[in-house]
Amino acid sequence: MIDSLAQFEALLQDLPDADEGARAAASARNDVLTKPPGALGRLEDLALWYASWRGEAAPRVRSPQVIVFAGNHGVTAQGISAFPPEVTVQMVANFEAGGAAINQLAAEAGATMTVVPLDLDTPTADFSAGPAMTEAEVCAALTAGWQAVDAGADLLVVGEMGIGNTTVAATLAAALLGGAGVDWAGRGTGLDDAGVAHKASVIDRALAANPSRAPLEVLRCLGGRELAAMVGAMARARQLRIPLILDGFICSAAALVLHRTNPSALAHAVAGHLSAEGAHGRMLEALDLAPLLSLDLRLGEGSGAALAIQIVKAALACHSGMATFAEAGVSDQDG
Repeated sequence: MIDSLAQFEALLQDLPDADEGARAAASARNDVLTKPPGALGRLEDLALWYASWRGEAAPRVRSPQVIVFAGNHGVTAQGISAFPPEVTVQMVANFEAGGAAINQLAAEAGATMTVVPLDLDTPTADFSAGPAMTEAEVCAALTAGWQAVDAGADLLVVGEMGIGNTTVAATLAAALLGGAGVDWAGRGTGLDDAGVAHKASVIDRALAANPSRAPLEVLRCLGGRELAAMVGAMARARQLRIPLILDGFICSAAALVLHRTNPSALAHAVAGHLSAEGAHGRMLEALDLAPLLSLDLRLGEGSGAALAIQIVKAALACHSGMATFAEAGVSDQDG
């Protein structure tokens, strides 16, 4: 149970590191596989990264988990979304019935999917006028995310659903990275130019109404329950040494909270994709992460990261399944 932001911040300063012995063993294996050195490019880097967090020289992904957190936002009263907030509840029902894109992508990746709705009948407060959440509320959401992670999972994707949450993500980014609403507001669910301009003005009001720039206070004042739950889940994955694939714009905004609290907090993470939401690339630059995919996705739900599970699995299939030169009876570059 996360009882206070001070407790959570202390936790983020005491995180386990990767297993460098396992990484060295994986690197040694990689050096003698039946391929020219470096021929598999980033797939080789992914395999070594994954091996270091799982503590195995030749691992496989066997139990990936996708968690979709859902929350509602009081700021939608400002007219910042093309869809009404009722859609959040309706989409949760769709997730639970197996009818959304993320259900299909998770199934194709062999992932267990968990859906976690967070007080959907009680939206956060409108943060354009003051803090979105009390400390008790944000801690409850962090705890929900922490507890949703399956300790038996060996790869994690966290996704989200929440009408209005591209505004939330843009506001978090502005508070943590600097700039005004116009620098971070995008089209979200399909706003026109006037809608984007209005969204930017709401972000500016929110930044003025909530002046703290301490990362966890930014999460409390300018975040939402589903983003806070994502933060909790990402931190729990690090504690359990479960490798993490980040999704798009909203997931990356949540990740920024961890990164700004402890720059090494996301060492267990890779970026699944580059979203079509315009400012996502700047978030990834701030996180110092290069995306695995760029497919013009802007759905959220964890969809891009779920697709990237397949890339990680392919990297490990090659790394752990290929024969060495000695095993295959193939002459290596020295012999």
